[in-house]
Amino acid sequence: MPALPAWLTEPLWDQFAVLLPERPEYHPDHPLGCHRRRISDRIIFDKMLQLLRFGCSYEAIADTTCTATTIRSRRDEWTRLGVFARLKQIALDAYDRIVGLVLDQIAVDGSITKAPGGGEVAGRSPVDRGKQGLKRSGMTDGYGIPLGRVLAGANCHDSPLLAPTLDRLNDLGPLPDEVTVHLDAGYDSNKTRTMLDDRGLRGRIAHKGECRRTLPSGRAGTFERPQLSGHVGLSLDGL
Repeated sequence: MPALPAWLTEPLWDQFAVLLPERPEYHPDHPLGCHRRRISDRIIFDKMLQLLRFGCSYEAIADTTCTATTIRSRRDEWTRLGVFARLKQIALDAYDRIVGLVLDQIAVDGSITKAPGGGEVAGRSPVDRGKQGLKRSGMTDGYGIPLGRVLAGANCHDSPLLAPTLDRLNDLGPLPDEVTVHLDAGYDSNKTRTMLDDRGLRGRIAHKGECRRTLPSGRAGTFERPQLSGHVGLSLDGL
């Protein structure tokens, strides 16, 4: 079953394929000048779309066309080459040109996800009995379009990740004269306010016990009361 309709995947593949370097069908260093053919980049691309769309594991999506190891190794190769970073920037530029990013209103918050395979930045999760997990500090525009994120161990607090997350704004070019950053109560400190002032940003920070706030764009951000949840967070769609 296709992860997305062809009218969406075909133009996306055309753009993605331009970013890939040319590779020989056979590995040039093989002593006999032959080897099994390299799995097509298009097959790996379709597999990655399925992973993103269905949220399944690499093993579950692997079949006779390629193995889970091949998908992971090609993913790592493309990451090292900066292919995904360039594709993301192309997508943001296109969206900004056609629809328009709402950059005068920014929302930042952290979320915790599982990381059973570990990784360079994984850490003990405080909400999953100390198992390996990731903290994702994500940033969106006023309508929830993802702009960037920073990864850290699951046991890392949200507030130290605010500065490196806001650094992702540098990739977006000129910003509006006034930018308001919406934050939950986990960022409510003088240190956060000073950091925002130094960057020329306005902060709209929730206080403990505040349960709901609506962004000027009309998009509602949900804040959880500390006594009802193990964490205080603004839900960011799509991250």
